[in-house]
Parts: sequence; C-alpha cells; structure tokens
Amino acid sequence: MASIAEANSLFEIDTELDGLLEEIEGQIESEGEPSEELFARFQEFCAAHGEKVDRIGRFVRMMEAREQFCRSEAARLGDRARAAAGTVERTKNMVLYYLLSRDLKKIEGQQFTLRAQKNSQDSVRITDQAAVPKCYCRIEARVAGVIWETVLSLLPEELAKALESSIQETRPDNDAIKAAVAQSEMVPGAEVRRGTHLRVA
Repeated sequence: MASIAEANSLFEIDTELDGLLEEIEGQIESEGEPSEELFARFQEFCAAHGEKVDRIGRFVRMMEAREQFCRSEAARLGDRARAAAGTVERTKNMVLYYLLSRDLKKIEGQQFTLRAQKNSQDSVRITDQAAVPKCYCRIEARVAGVIWETVLSLLPEELAKALESSIQETRPDNDAIKAAVAQSEMVPGAEVRRGTHLRVA
C-alpha cells in the first residue's frame, strides 16, 4: 500500500492538514480535546509532509546531477566527434596523396574501393585569412542596439535597408534593458522584476 507521501501531492497533503487542524480546533471547542484517531491522522500527515519535502529535494538533486552528467557527456562526445572528424580528414588526405603521387585513380580492397575523384565544384583554400579583404568576407558581429540604430540613421536609405536585410538573429540585451529601466525609462515589450527561485539545501 502506497504511503501518504507517495499517494498525495504536496498541495493535497497541505490541504488535508488544514482540514485536520480545523477539525481538531472544533473538537477542542466542543469536547475539550481531539479524539486519538483524529490526532493520530494529523501526526501521520505531518510526517508525510516532511517526507514529501525530502522526496522533492532528493528528486531535484538527482535531476540536477543528471543534467550535469548529460552536459558533460555532450561536451565529451562533442570532443570525440571532432577528434574522429579530424582523424577521418587526415586519413582521407593521406590516401589521396598516395593516389595522386602514384598517378592512380583508385585502389581496391575486398570490401571497399578508394577512389580519387574531382569535386563537383571549385573550392577555396585560404592561405592567409588576415590578408583577405573584408569585402570578400562574410562578417558576423554582435552589435549593441544603440550603435546599430546610430549607424543606420547615418546611412543612405538603400544601404540601410541592405544592412537591415543581412540580420540573421536579434536577441534582447538584458543588461541594456535593466540599465534603461534603472534610469526610469520604459522599454516596450520588456519588464524588469525580481523573481524567485527554489533553493534545495
């Protein structure tokens, strides 16, 4: 049979305790003291309340540990994937060098054929990235909204539209919003408030 803590939520236990307290107060007023059965039930739910809190605490800690493990595993597997990709690239380059240096088109094994094949399109090899003019680069930048709006206001309309159309992602700047609200400025679409969080101790 499931215990009270297993069978009921924290809210249900709390509601039951409120009801029992009212019954106990009513019996004390009418009979001078609560019945043993009612008092025993009240003690059971008090114990269940503490057990439920501990269950929740243990569950939160367990899930936090699982989250950390998953994150560390994701990072570890990401490192292994990058290492494997590097190994694949080096191996392919070694075999390609072998084929080209011997003027071979392919070499065959029992299960696989390794073939030197022309790419379907030209590729670019960067020999000195710093020397490549910016007009031949795709630039990804994080720009403060104030700077962005100032730059747009100084540009001709056509150039400003072209620059705006290049935006890939826009995210609210929480620090800028907090600073504005601290100066009693209104920020449409945002509000600043002090929240609460659960601390398991």
